[in-house]
Amino acid sequence: MLEYEILRLIWWVLVGVLLIGFAIADGFDLGVGALLTLVGKNDQERRIMINTVGPHWDGNQVWFITAGGAIFAAFPLIYATAFSGFYMALGLVLIALWMRPLGFDYRSKLSDPRWRSAWDWAIFASGFVPCLVFGVAFGNLLLGVPYTFDDNIKATYTGGFFALLNPFAILTGLVSVAMLLLHASVWLQLKTDDIIRKRATDLAFILGIATFVLFGLAGIWVSMGIDGLTIVSTVVGDAPSNPLLKEVAITNKGWLANYGTHPWMIAAPVIGLAAPVAAALLSKIGRSGWAFVMTSLTITGIILTAGFAMFPFLMPNSLNPNYSLTIWDASSSELTLTVMFFVAAIFVPLILGYTSWSFWVMRGRITHKDVEEGSSHAIY
Repeated sequence: MLEYEILRLIWWVLVGVLLIGFAIADGFDLGVGALLTLVGKNDQERRIMINTVGPHWDGNQVWFITAGGAIFAAFPLIYATAFSGFYMALGLVLIALWMRPLGFDYRSKLSDPRWRSAWDWAIFASGFVPCLVFGVAFGNLLLGVPYTFDDNIKATYTGGFFALLNPFAILTGLVSVAMLLLHASVWLQLKTDDIIRKRATDLAFILGIATFVLFGLAGIWVSMGIDGLTIVSTVVGDAPSNPLLKEVAITNKGWLANYGTHPWMIAAPVIGLAAPVAAALLSKIGRSGWAFVMTSLTITGIILTAGFAMFPFLMPNSLNPNYSLTIWDASSSELTLTVMFFVAAIFVPLILGYTSWSFWVMRGRITHKDVEEGSSHAIY
């Protein structure tokens, strides 16, 4: 049996892996949707773009469902508090995600250009809104979320929806948008030819530089203008979860402390800065496969940068830092984490396996001919 403290660390890692997996796998789906009206100039081009993600989007979304289920099972206080605080924002994400399958399925039911154009913009929103909201959420976590606890440790969010749209959170939202649209533009290079591939290649260069600049600005803002948190009381890693029993101090540049304590963590922001530039350059010279590796590393590096900076905090509290939720006091019981660990050990490899298999089976480019003839590669 694994010790409780080790299980909490393992589940912090597993949730991070699932979030990164979701961002990489479903990120290019969302990005292609957001690029639909920009890269695709006519109905046929947009059908080609949709068909590049058609066989994969629903399978990729399993990562999102699995990550949400993992948070619910492993860190229920985080799940409850996040859904309370980000209720409206998450509602927008869900509505946007509903529009994606509706758009894919209904846009081709009628040949009326106005009908198809309306669904094209719905698909655009279904990609752009989640890309933006996920980044805004990460920005607000770094700033701290206003919530209180009652005697039964029931969380109540005291902020408002528009308070989430602060300047720093908008910046991190733009980082997310640029990062995932870069990922999508490289995916289009891999899956299309002719003019769509050319437009995606040109756009990837711009988005790679934009991701580098925006992520760099966010890092400077964190290092110069945002205070972090530090646990100053004794941490008992195997104690029952209770977020009300610790003492937390607000420290200048506190989110940089882990990088000083564990210098190896600096690899994450370095990758987050270097990989998008590499993806942009590799796109320019036609090395789309390696560019896709670089965009996947971009996503990994940027998400890990935030995770490493905040560790062990999961949801800092801006009203009372002592009530901030950490991996040590927001987790499920030892038994629950143990059972879920063995479940994850079985099913996460299965998800990886069938995801890889589906990509292998549906490899190859989608062409104008595929769309015109309705081949097995073109289902929409």
